[in-house]
Amino acid sequence: MTGVVLERLLAHRVLPVVVIRDLATALPLGQALERAGLPVAEVTFRTPAAADAIRILASETNLLVGAGTVIRPDQVDAAVEAGAQFVVTPGFSVSVVHRCAELEIPVIPGVATATEVIAALDHGLAVLKLFPAEAVGGIAMLKGLAGPFPDVQFVPTGGVTAANMATYLALPTVAAVGGSWMVAPELVAAGDFASIERVTTEALALAAEVTR
Repeated sequence: MTGVVLERLLAHRVLPVVVIRDLATALPLGQALERAGLPVAEVTFRTPAAADAIRILASETNLLVGAGTVIRPDQVDAAVEAGAQFVVTPGFSVSVVHRCAELEIPVIPGVATATEVIAALDHGLAVLKLFPAEAVGGIAMLKGLAGPFPDVQFVPTGGVTAANMATYLALPTVAAVGGSWMVAPELVAAGDFASIERVTTEALALAAEVTR
């Protein structure tokens, strides 16, 4: 089951990283992503509204909704209770990975070094988030990791934008890219969901072009 969810999660090769501060924006934001053709969202646990935002999106849209910036097992519990179907972490946490395994929910842990990649592999995980991607070397880092870890798939996040996403996606070890430029906080705060839909549509078109 976890494999099926990961396939759905990575299918469009773009993962929007969503920060919800005002719950009133959750549903229209989700609907904008659906209209754009991107049926997935990672809602970050950076605000008190995160769990309720996941609950709204999981129950009122057809999005595959997950929880991001998860750093503690209790956040895994809160996310799953709210309806999250996957978990993403900014770093490698054994306790978070173990809790996800117990609940049989897919987790994409964050890594920034070869040591952390090995730790993830030791736990049976081979789809990993490189974070913060640009700050730890970006394209050069991914090319360097590809040698010793050819079977690992990465989701670089942190500094990925519309301007550089195609370069990332062209790498054979990159399964997808994560980023907030499609769902920029200023657009969400302004209620500019038309722009969110447009930018997301453009990102999907670019991802499809690279994949082709």
